[in-house]
Amino acid sequence: MEAVQRRRVIVRGVVQGVGFRPYVYTRATGLGLAGHVTNTPEGVVAEVEGAPAAVSAFCERLAADAPPLAVVDTVDHHEVPVSGGAGFTIVASRSGGLARTLVSPDVATCADCLAELADPADRRHRHPFITCTHCGPRFTIVTGLPYDRAHTTMARFPMCPDCAREYADPADRRFHAQPVACPACGPRLRLLAGSPPREAAGADPVAEARRLLADGAILAVKGLGGYHLACDAAHAGAVAELRRRKARGDKPFALMAREPADIEHLVHLGQAERALLTGPVRPIVLLRRRPGARPQELIADAVAPGSPDLGVMLPYTPVHHLLLGLPGDPPGPRLLVMTSGNLSGEPIVTDDSEALDRLARLADAWLTHDRPIHVPCDDSVVRVCDGEMLTLRRSRGLAPLPLALPLSVPAALAAGGDLKNAFCLGEDRKAWLSAHIGDMDDLATQYAFERAEQQLESITGVTPGLLAVDRHPGYRSGRLVRGRAGGRPVLGVQHHHAHIASAMAEHGTSGTRKVIGVAFDGTGYGDDGAVWGGEVLLADYAGYTRFAHLAYVPLPGGDAAVRRPYRMALSHLRAAGLDWDPDLPCTAACPPEELRLLRRQLERNLHCVPTSSMGRLFDAVSSLAGICHHAGYEAQAAVELEGAALTAGAGGPGSGADAGPGYAFALRAPAPGGRAAPLAADPAPVLAAVVRDVRAGLAPGVVAARFHAAVADLVGTLAVLARERHGLDTVALTGGVFANTVLSSACARLLRERGFTVLRHHRVPPNDGGLALGQLMVAACAPQHPQQGEGHVPGGTRQSA
Repeated sequence: MEAVQRRRVIVRGVVQGVGFRPYVYTRATGLGLAGHVTNTPEGVVAEVEGAPAAVSAFCERLAADAPPLAVVDTVDHHEVPVSGGAGFTIVASRSGGLARTLVSPDVATCADCLAELADPADRRHRHPFITCTHCGPRFTIVTGLPYDRAHTTMARFPMCPDCAREYADPADRRFHAQPVACPACGPRLRLLAGSPPREAAGADPVAEARRLLADGAILAVKGLGGYHLACDAAHAGAVAELRRRKARGDKPFALMAREPADIEHLVHLGQAERALLTGPVRPIVLLRRRPGARPQELIADAVAPGSPDLGVMLPYTPVHHLLLGLPGDPPGPRLLVMTSGNLSGEPIVTDDSEALDRLARLADAWLTHDRPIHVPCDDSVVRVCDGEMLTLRRSRGLAPLPLALPLSVPAALAAGGDLKNAFCLGEDRKAWLSAHIGDMDDLATQYAFERAEQQLESITGVTPGLLAVDRHPGYRSGRLVRGRAGGRPVLGVQHHHAHIASAMAEHGTSGTRKVIGVAFDGTGYGDDGAVWGGEVLLADYAGYTRFAHLAYVPLPGGDAAVRRPYRMALSHLRAAGLDWDPDLPCTAACPPEELRLLRRQLERNLHCVPTSSMGRLFDAVSSLAGICHHAGYEAQAAVELEGAALTAGAGGPGSGADAGPGYAFALRAPAPGGRAAPLAADPAPVLAAVVRDVRAGLAPGVVAARFHAAVADLVGTLAVLARERHGLDTVALTGGVFANTVLSSACARLLRERGFTVLRHHRVPPNDGGLALGQLMVAACAPQHPQQGEGHVPGGTRQSA
């Protein structure tokens, strides 16, 4: 009698909602094996029985041949007693126990579904919710584990007989596809308009929506993770009205194009950018504008005023494809503005009744449907830097995929920051960054934080016993977590230490050797109470030493200086001993009465906290060069300074290079005697050179390019000094300033030429959206007690050069 073997196989990772059980079924039956497969909270569990060679073949390539959306972390199997029986089945999922499986992100509509969507002979022709095992909603509709229809917001839609047959057929692409539906049994699309909003009887919702968009209307469109506000990107009046209603300032809008051909004459579209645009994630990709392109016939000037980039995404739901038109549809808008459905500063709207209320002042009509969104999820935002992806907002399509950690960590929650908030859960060697939450100054955003935390804990099984927050005493994220600590330890982590730890963790750095961490951003609470932001720290996860920083200057009026970059320019000029001559652009931009008050404020040091912020220096140079004097959104002055540098570049997009006399920072060594202090990088010579060039009539782009080169040279100089004094040879570039690809490329190139290993962000944002990952690692590795003679405290600092 031929030998028979039975093995129990447990597969962990992103293996639910991605067609893994149908794949197991097909693989097992193809090898003539008996047994079963099921979803459980710990993953996919299968038992296979048959000839030992067939059982071995089943196990050996289970991960390698997995479905395209699956991410297999581990495959564990062991022999169990033979039980007999014939055939292989998919059995009902098992609930209960600790959740240890991973939920797939939402995935863009696949090519097979799109072909059916456009096929008049297919029963799902023009069905707005067409989906299959390989595409469609996942994370945003999950209400519990294991991942079955009953644990999604599709539970309210019983399958019709046709869908049920497909769902039960192992040969069908929709075999055990939980969101499967058709026009007979699925969600229903509606167009609401008027006051109060009413559904137009008998009208095709999409056709009417396209007509309204072409006429200049603003529509609220329900997507996967929330509502968008949409309008025709070429309709100047509609774009201007949307900007006014949303109180958007000059912040760029994102665009949605049907295909890359619709935008490739407007922007630089390389292979890496094209792959990001057309892949299953479908993020917003920031693309450099083509010099001299005349886009007025396609996009209004108010779509992205002053920005060197256009943020573009391709359709990722059937509704989007229908809105932009299928072959043979009447002409409609070629490009749509697609911006988050909210007022600036508020979280994205997901609830239908809330959309009718909160978006009433923003939208003329609502294209909505009755499939609930359980988890809010804004669009992800990425760009390409030196041929590699740089994530700026990690959300739809990327969350909640976990990040592998270089060290095992206890169950912990890290709160992140107050801007671009995303929190992080971690346990063992995995970390889960939440989807983008937003800025925490709005009460609704704080509620969204709490809901998202509860939901992510429920699907990861992490029950945090350790909490980490930013050390800033006024951060709302920190107060929120401290208020719910319930006796659990809460560790405050220095802002820039967290940034550096985030870059280290993303690259799998163990922390056994310190790195030279260059953390450049706008604001971070310093150990001395100053506003830090131009920091070079020698850091591991357990602690750091402040090696160097940008010299302090007064931050006059706090947020007022951020909103009005000319105030920072004038503060920097005064600190550098340079006069506020009326021919300088920043002086001319400041109203005379404000100029008089600002002079007195700086003389008396009233409401002037010292700052070492590199972000504020970028603001200052932007105004001094005459580029941007008023910031209507975060980092506008720096973004426009980067854009100006591109116009002077000799090497195309991302170069920013410029021949001619360069600018250079001065380095101030610590005073002899007394306590050791960090080096200070004095920008006074740079500012004097900028003043010289502005008076000489040099183009703002040349000034911007020279300034970027000076900052890169400063980074290289400080790295060499740190290597000479401390023997370190790895540099981490982090903080929001390094979203600037001109600077990031220049720094990386220069450092590598000097023999350094360079760590830059790719999958985790360099800005505060990635802060929580670093907080998690610092909290996990913090010493329990200060080390004698080292000054290391949990996340602490020792001032030294």
